[in-house]
Amino acid sequence: MKNGTQEIVSRRKLIQNGLLIASGYACAPLAFADATSAVSIEAAPEGEKTWTIGNDLIKRTLAFKPQTGLFTQQFSDLSTHAEFILPGDKPSAATLEFSFRCNGKNCAGTNATFDLLSSAGSALPNGKSLTIRLRHKQLPLEVAVVYSVYNGHSATRKHLVLRNTGTSTLQFSHLNIEALGVSVSPANEATLLTQYGTIPRETFYTGRSEDAGLLLADGRTGNGLAIISEVPGYMKRTEIGGWDGRDNIPIGVMYDTDLMPFERTLAGGEEFSTANVSLLTFRNNDGFNDPHWVLPSYTAQVLMRRVDREGPPWIYNTWEPFQRGINQDIALQLIDAAGAMGMDIFTIDDGWQQEYGDNAVNLTAFPGGLQPMMDAVEAKGMKLGLWIPLAAIGTSTGAYREHPEWAALDQDGKPKFTGTAAGQKAVMCMASAFPDAAAARVIDAIERFHLAYVKLDLTTIFNAYGEAPGCWAKGHRHSNWAESLNLIYEGISYTTAKIYEKHPGVLLDLTFELWGQKHIIDAGLLAAGDLDWMSNVDDQETNSAGTLQVRQLLYQRAASMPVESMLIGNMHANMPTIQEAFATAIGSAPLLLGDLRKLSAADRLWYHEKIAWFKQLRRSTRISESFFPLGSSLQTTPASWDGYARLERSGNGLIALFRNKSQAAEATVQLPLLPTGKYKLRSIVTGQELGLFDNSNWTRGIPIKFPNAEGVEILEVTAVKG
Repeated sequence: MKNGTQEIVSRRKLIQNGLLIASGYACAPLAFADATSAVSIEAAPEGEKTWTIGNDLIKRTLAFKPQTGLFTQQFSDLSTHAEFILPGDKPSAATLEFSFRCNGKNCAGTNATFDLLSSAGSALPNGKSLTIRLRHKQLPLEVAVVYSVYNGHSATRKHLVLRNTGTSTLQFSHLNIEALGVSVSPANEATLLTQYGTIPRETFYTGRSEDAGLLLADGRTGNGLAIISEVPGYMKRTEIGGWDGRDNIPIGVMYDTDLMPFERTLAGGEEFSTANVSLLTFRNNDGFNDPHWVLPSYTAQVLMRRVDREGPPWIYNTWEPFQRGINQDIALQLIDAAGAMGMDIFTIDDGWQQEYGDNAVNLTAFPGGLQPMMDAVEAKGMKLGLWIPLAAIGTSTGAYREHPEWAALDQDGKPKFTGTAAGQKAVMCMASAFPDAAAARVIDAIERFHLAYVKLDLTTIFNAYGEAPGCWAKGHRHSNWAESLNLIYEGISYTTAKIYEKHPGVLLDLTFELWGQKHIIDAGLLAAGDLDWMSNVDDQETNSAGTLQVRQLLYQRAASMPVESMLIGNMHANMPTIQEAFATAIGSAPLLLGDLRKLSAADRLWYHEKIAWFKQLRRSTRISESFFPLGSSLQTTPASWDGYARLERSGNGLIALFRNKSQAAEATVQLPLLPTGKYKLRSIVTGQELGLFDNSNWTRGIPIKFPNAEGVEILEVTAVKG
């Protein structure tokens, strides 16, 4: 099959795009807008228009022509001068801009089925946005395509708003938010890092739930494009068609079409806003253009709900080793220890409540209710946090007894139940009227117990340990099982939005079990909450998986997800050593568990001093601007050392090193991407100054001796002026 330009289009390419659309057009060339404008509109022949949105780092030019539709005409990295769209006045076969099926019709930005309605630019608090509104020629359908850019970031962010302007129902599937043919490199020079941007794979690839960040690059020049999808969890699908063209690589960032299929029904007057997709340009090994700088700063400053200059709080959680056996006497002793250590939030996990889905306190374990805990926590300068199950609730609760119709049903029409530490619990459908009741329950707990943090947990869409996904009930907000899938994720976001509306300062933690997969984190979760309890790593004995596996999770995800959104449980404050627990905790959002009563007075003082040091560093230094894994970070192993560096663009920050069981006397640390200058190193473990080092030292590698038998070193890095 050939299009108007005689370009061969494979069946594989058509299927990847989810549409049987392949068209080529011949149109007159258009002038580009001024690259210095944030949003600008170019004059063009009748019916045609171009827009440019960008900043001093990125430029994206869109064009609309009646015979061609809407397409990206130029996508440029202004720092590296790399171009990611082949020059021309018409889209390639792979550049659909967006696509979906509506009532059985194939719709795409470039299949000439839309008229241009209007366009408008607007200011964001930290950038600009451009909205282009289109109207379908046959269907009662409007599509708003929204592009955003942010100051200081070489990124564009995009979503669609689909609106039914008629009275009859519209049904959507095969939704592709960002469909481009990008000229990253010739096909035989392209490289692809998958999952969270760390695992090398072939360039013809389907990304699924764990592919939250993909890095596509030219293996020779290092020029590349990072793809960050905010499609939630299992709904996520990213297509990379690196074998389908010599000069461009088709990419599609979409909702899934098969394993967890996306469907959406819109009644007259209803609209649906898709998830966002971010495209970031970079160049490997090129200073601040390197992805180790580009991605962490963008994800922390743009994708996280709140940017806290002081960083995330230090959180203690009672789950291990106490689990549901936590009680008032133990909690009061733990509060005393946590306060002495300098923790910020004391969280009582499962066991504080009488029943899942009810805020009544377990008076057997806490005979005074939670007031004594609240008083003790506040007296120690901390705030209280609680574990609350969102959708897995007891059948004796008011919500279940009064509204059993809100329960999720399995394929046989029976209520769904999930296994928990307290036995089998009903799973309520987040695509029913239940989210309003769930939000009201959490808001009540926040107000009643003065909560600063809520750990929202347990099954919603998909049990992480094997129970079937979705809901088959009739009469909910979904018309069928497939439509329930994304609507359940939307129900979570709806619930958290209601909570934030009433209590914008509260920290909401959406656990991996809530999101439905072991160890998952993605930008969709961060669009709905603040933090992600990402895992439950066993750390109860000397030979448990422990901190080594905590760092494995951290290193694999830090390339494309903000580390300060990651709560990686269950590190015990006293296992295996306090030095290793602390040094691992400061790599992400600091979270500690364990029996703090076992810590000696000296250990508590050690924690207090080190936590105070870290808080001061974090207040003065934006270490969220980068993340550099070191040593055997791709695969942590007891036989080799590993570590990481967290630095701001001044070069100030920290380095943490772990000898493990390697018997290595020292670690050679290379950081060639540090800004030009001289740097002073100070050991936080010993307090000793290690010397002054310049970029040539960092490029060759600086040998750092492990200072003691524990084999842990923490270095403060300070740029020296002059």
